[in-house]
Amino acid sequence: MDPFRLCLALGPVAVYMLLLGAINLSRRPFLAGGGHDAAALGLAVAGLMMVGPLELFFPDVATASIAAAIAKLGIPPARVFVWLLLGSCYAMGLLLLLSLLKPRLILYNITSDQLRPLLAELLPQLDPETRWAGDSVAMPTLGVQFHIDGSAAMRNISLSAVGSAQSSAGWRLLESRLADALALVEVGRNPRGLSLITAGLAILVFLMIAIARHPSAVAQGLFDVLL
Repeated sequence: MDPFRLCLALGPVAVYMLLLGAINLSRRPFLAGGGHDAAALGLAVAGLMMVGPLELFFPDVATASIAAAIAKLGIPPARVFVWLLLGSCYAMGLLLLLSLLKPRLILYNITSDQLRPLLAELLPQLDPETRWAGDSVAMPTLGVQFHIDGSAAMRNISLSAVGSAQSSAGWRLLESRLADALALVEVGRNPRGLSLITAGLAILVFLMIAIARHPSAVAQGLFDVLL
């Protein structure tokens, strides 16, 4: 793979790893909605999609026909428009996926033992009829039911909706109040965040070296993709 495609594929992944590493090295827990978390992951793999499936199924024959038709109009090459169309299709597919996801909240840099007392105090304030059943919580008045899933290694926890009867307003209220409560919590830094930052920096250094050693190949790769 040429340096340009390497940058396109691995650059967003490296930035995503740096972002996750910075979050895990913070002394405050970080709360993200499931949609935002999935959207960030979708953007991180957008470059991989571009140099993978999107380029594999690129309509070269149709593009050549369009290029011949607009060659005399003095506008950008047809491949640019086709890439914009493919990018739009990917964005719309990602938006469709996000709209189909069940409500979910992701909490970074906090353990289950730290979160449970916080939830035990907060949830009854939002819904006095809150009921616990192991790792599952039902809040019938608020219209929220979720299951607590945790990753002890990364100190990440997700509150995932259970069942189809979910209230969007209830989830928004839960997210808002939980974010306010987490702002007052201080935790230790997650050492695994350092490994994420190290990996992200290593990828960026590798890409910069590849660009510095083969600048003409980068320019040629850009030319091949867009023209």
